[in-house]
Amino acid sequence: MKKTLRIAVQKSGRLSEQSLKLMNECGIRFNNGKSRLKAVSYNFPAEFLFLRDDDIPGYVEDGVADLGLVGENEMAEKAKDIELIKKLGFSKCRLSLAIPRDKEYHGPAYFQDTNIATSYPRILNQYLENQNISAQIHEISGSVEIAPSIGLADAVCDIVSSGSTLLSNGLKEVETIFKSETVLIGNHTALVEKKDLIDQLVFRINSVLTGKGNKYILLNAPDEATQAIVDLLPGMRSPTIVPLAMSGWNSIHSVVEEDQFWEVIEKLKEAGAEGILVVPIEKMIL
Repeated sequence: MKKTLRIAVQKSGRLSEQSLKLMNECGIRFNNGKSRLKAVSYNFPAEFLFLRDDDIPGYVEDGVADLGLVGENEMAEKAKDIELIKKLGFSKCRLSLAIPRDKEYHGPAYFQDTNIATSYPRILNQYLENQNISAQIHEISGSVEIAPSIGLADAVCDIVSSGSTLLSNGLKEVETIFKSETVLIGNHTALVEKKDLIDQLVFRINSVLTGKGNKYILLNAPDEATQAIVDLLPGMRSPTIVPLAMSGWNSIHSVVEEDQFWEVIEKLKEAGAEGILVVPIEKMIL
C-alpha cells in the first residue's frame, strides 16, 4: 500500500495562508475549496487536514496527522509528545504581558499578587515561576484584551504582532515572555515509518527557505578590481568569473545572504563594481 503523508494546517488566518504558500513553493499542488476540511495533493503523496490551530499538536501526537504546521506558541502551550522538526521563519509574533496605559511599570515585580487573563496559562505560569512571582491566572479564550476594562483582570498575557489591538483597548505591552514563529512538528511513529516521505518534504522546504534567505548577484568589474570584489563575495564555494567581450572587464556572479545584502552592496560599489543586478532565488539546493 502506497504511503501518504497527512499534514495538519491551520484552517484560516495568516499562518494558514503562508503555510499553504510554502507547500505551493515546494511544488505540492492540491485543490483547496472554501470551507473544505481535507484536500489531497495530486502530484505528491500527501493529504492536508484543515484544523483549529490549538488542536493541531494533539492530532499530531495521536497520529491522526503525521505532520503539522503550527505556531510555536501553540506547540509550547499544549506540551504534547511530539517532535519539533524545523522552525519555518514566518508568522512571527510574541506572547507578551500588557497593562493599562495609565499604570506605571518598573519591572516584572509589578505582577506580584495581580490577576492576569490569558489563553496561554502554561507558558505564563512558567514565566511567573522563573521570576518567583505569585499571581492569579484567569484562563479565557478570545477577547483577552478586554479583561482589564471589565474588571476581570489587572493585566493580560496575549499574542502580539503589531500591538495595535492592545493600544485600541487601552493597554501597553511591558514584557515579552515568549517568541513564536511557524514550526513543522511531527508524530514520533510517523518519523520512523514515513521517514523517506518526510525527508523529501523537509528537503523541499529547506531548498525554498534557503533560497529566500539569499540573493543572486551579477555585476561587472575591471580586471584590477576583480580580486578585491571576489574577496567580498565568497559565494556558495567561490564566485563565478566570466570575461566580457570588452577587454579588461569581467562579469562576476555570486550568492549573498539577505541579512548581509546592503552592507555587501555598498562595499562592492566602493571596490569598483558596476551594473550590479540583484535577483531573488526561488530555490537553493546545498
